[in-house]
Amino acid sequence: MAQRLIVVGGDAAGMAAASQARRRRDRSDLEIVAFERGRFTSYSACGIPYWISGVVPERDQLIARSPAAFRNDFDIDVRLRHEVTAIDLTRREVVARDLDGGGEVRERFDDLVYAAGAVPLRPDWADTAAGGVFGVQTLDDGAALREWLDADPAPRRAVVVGGGYVGVEMAEALVQRGLSVTLVEQSDQPMSTVDSDMGALVAEAMRGVGIGIRTGVEVTGVEERDGRVSAVVTSEGPVPADVVVLGLGVRPNTALAEAAGLPLGPTGGIRVDLRMRVAGVPGVWAAGDCVETLHRVSGLPVHVPLGTHANKQGRVAGINLGGGYATFPGVIGTAVTKVCDLEVARTGLRERDAVASGFEFVSVVSESTSRAGYYPGARPMTVKLIAERPGGRLLGAQIVGWSEAAKRIDALAVALWNGMTVDEMTGLDLGYAPPFAPVWDPVLIAARKAVDALARAGR
Repeated sequence: MAQRLIVVGGDAAGMAAASQARRRRDRSDLEIVAFERGRFTSYSACGIPYWISGVVPERDQLIARSPAAFRNDFDIDVRLRHEVTAIDLTRREVVARDLDGGGEVRERFDDLVYAAGAVPLRPDWADTAAGGVFGVQTLDDGAALREWLDADPAPRRAVVVGGGYVGVEMAEALVQRGLSVTLVEQSDQPMSTVDSDMGALVAEAMRGVGIGIRTGVEVTGVEERDGRVSAVVTSEGPVPADVVVLGLGVRPNTALAEAAGLPLGPTGGIRVDLRMRVAGVPGVWAAGDCVETLHRVSGLPVHVPLGTHANKQGRVAGINLGGGYATFPGVIGTAVTKVCDLEVARTGLRERDAVASGFEFVSVVSESTSRAGYYPGARPMTVKLIAERPGGRLLGAQIVGWSEAAKRIDALAVALWNGMTVDEMTGLDLGYAPPFAPVWDPVLIAARKAVDALARAGR
């Protein structure tokens, strides 16, 4: 009898695991059933803001592989609109509810991949009967928001609640659609994923493209008129709104896993080993936004929900399920985003992360340009480096700039991944030509400045 693999969650991690397992084992040896509560598989949730804005014209451009492709090309039994409601480790079965047809199904498993992703933080006030309050976690969420924005009469005023990656990207999308946009953030700045001095640059640029920013403000409710949202209620008074978009972050979707007895770590994510096996639970694997992983710089467990990691983790789980050997080496927190023309990037630790991890460090901020200063199109770029004292090992980096800035973080991420010191980085053989960089690349200028700061700190 063929072994049976059940996959809970049909997006990046789950379907990467299923596909890799299938490539190594055919149906006569392994049956694969994947349950997905939504209507799509393997899509780019990160692309939703760009579909909302119209930069990506068609929804289906965000879908990497359709359910039909998984069924026909990979012989995977994909069951859409089926929500797994229980996992019985003793009986080795899952219970799933058919969200459209009704009824319940039970399926046995020999191996299980839990890839349920993350769920958005949604405050109680957002659970209102008033129309016009949206999250953007799934493609179904994006479709609902697009329908609201395309309605007649179209919304004119938008409030985005939360200034993280999703909030900033959605503010950009709504501005590009011609709405008047206000971003409300409870902390002192948007983009708390970078240090406050770099976040201040982001806030300044956002205001420069017409986005209103209210920081240090708590949202407590919404006002409605004729069954539709009309304003967001805040600690500093109401903010008019015809549409409200939530960008408050996410948490691991582990309620079902916890109920089944799977172990959770301090971040709330599922604890897995390097091969993506759930700690202490034979035959059960987990991957994607529902797991915690190791930060290679701090050495601490972290929850970093990104499609890049989800795909890699799913691939690792699938290779191991298929009889191969693979490990997931951890993360360093590299991420990029943009708001209109401004690009923002980070990798490794922020200052507060370095403090929390117990490092002694110096931090430097350097100003440069994206190209040779005399070459047309050169734009300013700010680079921040954090280096450990006294040895100078790079601990973290952040970049804010207007052109060709964000992807420079990749050079810094490689240096960080390999434990380079800022002194070693000053000799990096980076590409140079006036259309692409100054003769001293912004990365090299920042590294030199960090070396000087370490020398002064040592005196």
